[in-house]
Amino acid sequence: MSAPGRGGTERVFIAGAAGQIETVIDSPACGAERVAPRGIALVAHPHPLYGGALDNKVAQTLAHTFAELGYIALRPNFRGVGQSDGEHDQGEGETDDMISVAAFARARFGELPLVLAGFSFGAFVQTRAAGRLAEANSPVERLVLVALAVGRVTADRSYDTGAVPANTILIHGDRDETVPLSNVLAWAEGLELPVSVVPGADHFFHRKLNAIKFIIKGQWH
Repeated sequence: MSAPGRGGTERVFIAGAAGQIETVIDSPACGAERVAPRGIALVAHPHPLYGGALDNKVAQTLAHTFAELGYIALRPNFRGVGQSDGEHDQGEGETDDMISVAAFARARFGELPLVLAGFSFGAFVQTRAAGRLAEANSPVERLVLVALAVGRVTADRSYDTGAVPANTILIHGDRDETVPLSNVLAWAEGLELPVSVVPGADHFFHRKLNAIKFIIKGQWH
């Protein structure tokens, strides 16, 4: 196991409602001196029925960005992906799993500020998890949503995405072929949320991953 605060990657298996949840932990690199972690960041990958997993490039970029910002970043595989037990559950069970990972992280690392970040379907799940945590009087520090699944998307899927806090960071590509930018702009307008639009970026941010990192770091506090 890698010691928290010294940098490194660790793979753990967390107990969830459907069985074990395979999770990778990226600890912040703090140099020679031990520095207390700034918080915990939970990162959710894209749709598992379309190849989404914890090693997705956008999910990795989110985790590594937060590790560089001093957060302990956890990337679970949703149920039925990799070595995680269970079957895909349209976001319902996946939300339960994120709550389980959050509980594990706080039990292991302490009551640190919690950030939820996600990509596509994973971003949708994180909006649900944030709502659940707020209802339990345990609100998150901030949400970061990349290529958020909202409204009608490809493969005739539809997402009724709920409201999010005012400090949420939204990042979307103007060439997103899976979730039209217009969907996100219309949803964000109703919530009076700004959207960071990356010119030339498709849904998977091919050759645009650094833009995600720059936007998050530029808007962090």
